[in-house]
Amino acid sequence: MINREDMLELTRRMTLARSSIGRIAGAYFDEEGYVDGTFNTNFLKLSVPERTKNLNLAKSVLFSSTNEQLKEYRIPDGARKPGGLWQLLNAIKKDGMKNDASLDLFYEVFGEHFQPGYPYAVFLFHGRYDVPVKGSDKEWLEGSEEIYEYLILTVSPLAGEYEPGEAEFGFLYPAFKERGAALNFVNIFEKDPARVHRDLGAWMLKG
Repeated sequence: MINREDMLELTRRMTLARSSIGRIAGAYFDEEGYVDGTFNTNFLKLSVPERTKNLNLAKSVLFSSTNEQLKEYRIPDGARKPGGLWQLLNAIKKDGMKNDASLDLFYEVFGEHFQPGYPYAVFLFHGRYDVPVKGSDKEWLEGSEEIYEYLILTVSPLAGEYEPGEAEFGFLYPAFKERGAALNFVNIFEKDPARVHRDLGAWMLKG
């Protein structure tokens, strides 16, 4: 189960004044899942309107209805096989999304498994959150407990040329659980609680 307070804690460090997100990358796909363009840039180099828009997109995953739209899943041990999806995502996270070759491979594999019949965008956000120490009285203390490094993914239909609409699917990886990284878990988001993209989620968990 996801603790709502954990999600709210993360979003408090997703503001224009202080954002834990350091990099954003993405790809635009046609209706058949072929990549139509990509980008990869330092998040702080975006204009203020672009940063605001993309922060809202990333936060839509975390602000969604906990344990209904956003659910926690354990990643099966077999899904972490060499050459698999989660090994690739771990590599993307480890290098801070600065390796375009790894990202291009992810987009290619993603497009092979998702052809919704309409153009869409896949955005990835990389962040590092310096988790502050919390006292027994729940007051914040000086110092940090750990650095939580994460990826947020959003999948959105295009609302215009190279313009993503609201996220319909996404994830937070690794899950933020008990104020730390739960490396064997992922939080998967579906805007529609009926989980119309359940096949996409099942593929990701299979690795």
